[in-house]
Amino acid sequence: MAPAIDLLRNEARARVFFAALAQSALGTGAAYVALLVVAFDRFESAWAIGLVLFADLVPSMLLGPVFGAAADRWSRRTCMVVADVIRAVAFLGIALVDGFVPTILLAMAAGAGTGLFTPAALAALPSLVVESRRSAATALYGAISDLGFIAGPAIAAGVLLLGGPELILFANAITFTASALGLAWLHFGAAPSAEPSEVKLGLLREAREGLGAVLAMAGLRAVIAGSGAMLLFAGLFNVAELPFVREDLDGGDAGFALLTAIYGLGFVVGSLSGSKGGGPPLLKRRWLTGLAVVGVGFVACGAAPTVEVAVLAFGLTGVGNGLVLVYERLLIQVTVPDRLMARVFGVKDGLTAWAFAAAFLGAGALVDAAGASEVIIFAGIGGLLVWLGSRIALRRAWTAEAFRAERAAAPLSARRPSTFRRGAVGEDGPDAVGSGDGGGALLDHTH
Repeated sequence: MAPAIDLLRNEARARVFFAALAQSALGTGAAYVALLVVAFDRFESAWAIGLVLFADLVPSMLLGPVFGAAADRWSRRTCMVVADVIRAVAFLGIALVDGFVPTILLAMAAGAGTGLFTPAALAALPSLVVESRRSAATALYGAISDLGFIAGPAIAAGVLLLGGPELILFANAITFTASALGLAWLHFGAAPSAEPSEVKLGLLREAREGLGAVLAMAGLRAVIAGSGAMLLFAGLFNVAELPFVREDLDGGDAGFALLTAIYGLGFVVGSLSGSKGGGPPLLKRRWLTGLAVVGVGFVACGAAPTVEVAVLAFGLTGVGNGLVLVYERLLIQVTVPDRLMARVFGVKDGLTAWAFAAAFLGAGALVDAAGASEVIIFAGIGGLLVWLGSRIALRRAWTAEAFRAERAAAPLSARRPSTFRRGAVGEDGPDAVGSGDGGGALLDHTH
């Protein structure tokens, strides 16, 4: 927490950025509830809810690497402003239109805005603060984003007592407009510098280059695949937790709300733990620790006999989720060249969207066939297998010995506490890393 407070106290541009992020995150959390209410009220079917949630994922599923390529090709700040404008228009449209097809299309537009905003923001954060505070910026980004999904629904509950869900959707459009205006005046997130010999490619070819870069870097490939696999099991948990709390624990809607809030608070704690950063060997260990904690937490949740016991299990799982997300982001920032960073985040977001979509489509049938608690325990066992496989896959990547040798070989002026300098790309060595502004620093809510 102290590094995050220090950042906000001493970085004026960061205060503006995180203020814009905080108010839009609250709006997003509230609008999530309103969107589900609108879908159900207008179309009176649970399928409508599922299709609206699925529509939000489709743009990142299909275009995640392309969104990242756009943020690596043009100004990242401009990409964020455009993304906020798209989301403002989309939520305004959802509030005004009536009809199933327009609602789905506008939900897809909102998802496209998020798909563009996230890789651009995560790749631009290093240029927002001084190098020593980059890890704190990454951690704070994740914490604020998740706080929106804790406090936002509570705000929605109060607003719904006074008016309809359309009022919340209007308000969310205003928060995205305010964010766009605030970010447009900040000086950060310039387009990354190209290599001297680099030839400009088409956007789709640049997206394929980003995908190829992920596949070429063994450690990074294992981290992104491991996180994606864990999110598949997290999606199963998300679908199963409501019937588990209501029926198995007899906790009702109040118990579900309590456990969701506890999970979110644990997530914030896990995210903020990344504020101090570290070298790739440390980041790798903590990412693996997060995977293990999530797996154990899922098993503990599914086996919990009462809501009181489940509180501890949900909190533990939230901490693990926060650890996985923040240390995955930090590993990307300290091991990927700045010119490729947004594309790598775009590839990661695309894989995340596919993992959640697969879980959302299949989890209902699993819960009906096996039971909610059994599905949650299954998710925990799967998560532990992901942790074991990732640990084996990363045994030679980002080792402490390689890190010490790299630092010893570096000139004194080039040694940095949180990154390798430029390393080799290959199966047995450390992945390539960036240099200069943005190469060694720097999120989505995954619950």
